[in-house]
Amino acid sequence: MKKRINKMFVVISILAIVLTTGLVTAVYYNLFRRQVTADLKDYTTLVRDMYADTIPEEWGRKLAEGGIRLTMVDSKGNVLYDNEVDSSELENHSDRPEIREALETGEGESVRRSSTLSINTFYYALRLENGNVLRVAKDAESIVSIFSSAFPTILWILAVLILMSLGMAYFLTEKLIQPIEQLAENMDAECDCTDYEELAPFVKMIREQHQGILQNAQMRQEFTANVSHELKTPLTSISGYAELIETGMASDEDVVRFARGIHNSANRLLTLINDIIRLSELDSGEAEESFEKLNLFELAETCTEMLQMNAGKHDVKITAVGEECYIRGNKQMIEELLYNLCDNAIRYNNAGGSVTVSVKKGSNGECGYGQVMLSVKDTGIGIPEEHRERIFERFYRVDKSRSKSTGGTGLGLAIVKHIVAKHDAVMELDSEVGKGTEIRVIFREYT
Repeated sequence: MKKRINKMFVVISILAIVLTTGLVTAVYYNLFRRQVTADLKDYTTLVRDMYADTIPEEWGRKLAEGGIRLTMVDSKGNVLYDNEVDSSELENHSDRPEIREALETGEGESVRRSSTLSINTFYYALRLENGNVLRVAKDAESIVSIFSSAFPTILWILAVLILMSLGMAYFLTEKLIQPIEQLAENMDAECDCTDYEELAPFVKMIREQHQGILQNAQMRQEFTANVSHELKTPLTSISGYAELIETGMASDEDVVRFARGIHNSANRLLTLINDIIRLSELDSGEAEESFEKLNLFELAETCTEMLQMNAGKHDVKITAVGEECYIRGNKQMIEELLYNLCDNAIRYNNAGGSVTVSVKKGSNGECGYGQVMLSVKDTGIGIPEEHRERIFERFYRVDKSRSKSTGGTGLGLAIVKHIVAKHDAVMELDSEVGKGTEIRVIFREYT
C-alpha cells in the first residue's frame, strides 16, 4: 500500500511538473509573439511617419543589419522597394496574407514558419494614404527553437523538482500511513491515533470492527466451552449407566431404571444438538427464509394446544386469548418463537400456575397503531433484576439446577432473540420474583 501511494504521488508530481513546464513555455511564447508584433507595428508607424514616400537607402540598410526588413508594395501587389533584395527580382506579393489583409482592412499581420521549424518570420503590413502597402518583417526563434535552446536548463530544473517530489512523496506517504500503522499497533488502546479529521471515521470504524471481532471470538470460545460442558453431563450419565449394565452389577429393576436414564439423557442430547444446529443456522443467515402473511393468533392457539400435555405434567394451565392479527413472517421461525417462550413459561412455573398467551392489535396502550403484540405471561418463579439483561445469552440460566432437572438446554431464549431480530420486531420483558414473568414481542401489522 505504501509503495503504491508513494508511486502515485511521484507520478502526479512529474505530470504536474511537465504540464506546468509546457504551459509556461506556451504562455511565454505567446507573450513573446505579441511583443514582436507590437514592435513591428511601432517600426511600421515610425517609417510611415518619417518616410511615407521614399525610404533612404542608408536608413534601409541599417534596419536590415538590425534584422528588420522593409518592403513597399503597390495596390496591385508589385514590389516597389525592399531593403534586403532588389525589388525587380521579387515576384508579385498580392497573394501574401498580410498584404491582402492590409489592402482590404487597412492593416494585416501573419507568421510564416520555416521548413526547419527553427525560425518564424513575423510580418506586419499597413496601407498608406496613397494606396501603397508598407510591410515590416522580423525573424524570431520558434517555440521549438526556444525550448531546444533552454532544454539543458529545463532538464536540470526538472531533475531538481523530481528529486524534491520524491522526497515530498516519501514524507507525505509516511505522514498519511502513520495513523494507520499506529492504529494497527494500538488497536486495543483508546488513544487518538490520527491527526487527520478525515481519517477519524475510518479509525473509529476499524476499531469498532476489531472490538466486534474480539467479542465474537470470545463469544464463540465461551459457546464452545458451554457446548462441551452441556454435552459432557448427559454423555457421562449414559456412559455410567451403560457401564453398570455391562458389568452385570445392576438388577433387573435397576436395568429398567438405568435404561430410562439413558433414554432421558439421549433425548437431552438430541434436543441440545438440534438447538445448537438451529442457532448456527440463524447466526449464519445462509438458509433461505420465505416470509408470508401469518395469522399470529392461530399459530398461538396451535402452540398452546400442542403444549397442553407438557403443561399438564408440570401442573400448569396454558391458554391462548386475543383476536386474529396478521404479520409478515417466516412460519417456522414464529412457531419456534412461540414454542420456546411457552416452553420456558411452563418449565419455570409453579405447580398450579398458569401461562397466558395473548395476541392483540396495537392501540394507545402497550403498543401503537399498525403493530401487533404477542405476550407470554406466566405465574412462575420470576427473574431477579440482576439476571434480566443476560437471560437471552446462550446457556445462561437463572436457576441452573431447575433448568437441568426440567430438561432445558439454555438456548431457547437465544433462539427467540435471533428470530425477533430477523423480523425487525421489538422484545420487552417484565418480571417480579415470586410472581411471574411476561415477555412481549411487538411486530409490524401486515396490511
